[in-house]
Amino acid sequence: MALVKLEDFYPNYREDSFELDDIKKFDVYANRNEKVGSLSDILVDEHTGNFRYFVVDTGFWFFGKKVLLPVGLADIHYTEKHIYAKGLTREQVENLPNFDELEKVDYDYEERVRGVYRGSVTNSDVKQPAKYDRNNYNYDQEPSLYNIDNQDKQSLKLYEERLIANKQRRKAGEVKIGKHVETQKARVAVPVEKERVVIERVNPTETTPSNPEHAFQDSEFARMEIYEETPDISKEAVLREEVRVNKVVDTDTVEASDTVRREELDVDSEGLPVVDKSDRHNK
Repeated sequence: MALVKLEDFYPNYREDSFELDDIKKFDVYANRNEKVGSLSDILVDEHTGNFRYFVVDTGFWFFGKKVLLPVGLADIHYTEKHIYAKGLTREQVENLPNFDELEKVDYDYEERVRGVYRGSVTNSDVKQPAKYDRNNYNYDQEPSLYNIDNQDKQSLKLYEERLIANKQRRKAGEVKIGKHVETQKARVAVPVEKERVVIERVNPTETTPSNPEHAFQDSEFARMEIYEETPDISKEAVLREEVRVNKVVDTDTVEASDTVRREELDVDSEGLPVVDKSDRHNK
């Protein structure tokens, strides 16, 4: 059961598989929140092409030591670009043999690696070992270590875009209401009185001769004052009408449209039966 590096088994993987090229840049975490290093390489079964180990460079977490992580203990999250190592502890890393040269990875080396993960009480996924025959050992005998399809949970998050309607208040304009003065001709009728003198001549009824003393006097006259009314026009301001100014709010509905994206699931089963239990898919 010879193991080879991914690049040796699949020289063109960078051009043919974006995911494989991208996964070698993933960070490796333990206990979901503690970064332990980064993915350095992948070891592939030369006979079957199946992934067997992730080579983890622990960096500063453990003095730059490189260790092997069986693929069955890796929870891969492509969206986050993270690999979560199930139950990996500093004690395990300390007990794991350092990975330097691929030539050292033989059955004995792998048994040292498997022994560390089998004996970990923190990893309930790995059962305690049975007695394995080195000449007849098969990776299928330990699916919890090597079967990447038997991971308890894997998640692939599908995203979609939604239109979010918000409102913002902006000044649409300004209405100014004021007043100005206009002039126009106005007329008013005022009745006025004017006095005038009326002279009435009548024949005397008395024929008695007048006193000669009062006759033929030039200085005798009658005096009468005459009055008339003239119009006295003035102006005064009176309240004609009152204008009240306020605001009311009219409600209207404005519709907007845009293009949104949604991720759909692509399943490449290579002809194998797949059951989609999604309620949304069946509706």
